[in-house]
Amino acid sequence: MRSTVDNRLKSFYNAEFKEGSSAIIEKTISQLEEYFSGSRKVFELPLNFAGTDFQLQVWNELVKIPFGKTRSYLELAEKLDNPGAIRAVASANGANAISIIVPCHRIIGSDGSLTGYAGGLPAKKKLLQLEKALVVGQTELF
Repeated sequence: MRSTVDNRLKSFYNAEFKEGSSAIIEKTISQLEEYFSGSRKVFELPLNFAGTDFQLQVWNELVKIPFGKTRSYLELAEKLDNPGAIRAVASANGANAISIIVPCHRIIGSDGSLTGYAGGLPAKKKLLQLEKALVVGQTELF
């Protein structure tokens, strides 16, 4: 999905990607390293979402899910006062361009299954293991 997301960002911002670094890139790298080492549970970065109004609503709810916790697609749809929008929530979740920072990996199936992750289910499982968010039985699914 990387090329799809990249093309959406280029179109939304009417811009091209440029190789290089900046203070915000360095801060992001540092915070991601802290996350993966287990010392960071909340990201403190400015976020500028590129998406539809509905996608923005979903992504803003995703950042509210605490480290080590999960929610189902249904719970997220209900949080948006739109319980019939489970598939739309899943689609917006998959369109998230800044996973980990906007923790779409914390969304699971209503039955507790690890479903739908653009980065692949093995990556989703590892992220949830890092956060100690898996319940008994989930690790046996993969």
